[in-house]
Amino acid sequence: MMHVNDPAVVERLMRTKGTWAIVGLSTNQWRSAYEVSLYVRDTMGMEIIPVNIKGEDVHGEKGYPTLADIPAAKHPIDVVECFVNSQRVGAVIDQAIAIGAKAVWLQLGVFDDEATQRAKDAGLEVVVNSCPAREGWHYGL
Repeated sequence: MMHVNDPAVVERLMRTKGTWAIVGLSTNQWRSAYEVSLYVRDTMGMEIIPVNIKGEDVHGEKGYPTLADIPAAKHPIDVVECFVNSQRVGAVIDQAIAIGAKAVWLQLGVFDDEATQRAKDAGLEVVVNSCPAREGWHYGL
């Protein structure tokens, strides 16, 4: 069954200060993750952690190659925002479950019904096919 976003969950994730791991955030300024991550950090007031294959630092924030490489004691993850294609997002969701993240947020155009169901079954909140920068105006951010 296709996931339907709960507006209360979207608003709570956007308003509750926390740490967002941004998977797919690199130094490539032409990718949407680059600008959206600035919105999450600078407008929403979240701590962001870049996660990309090279483990590059982005926006002056320490980067890591995988979610598992983020020191859990220093940075418990509230939201894993997924800027990866639908074919890869299932593995990212499984990693989010494994590290004890509280929620996964799949960007516009990213879908995996089986993986989102695994996240829900593991107790994570889920947002699919949405962008916090687009949602922000609706919540006065």
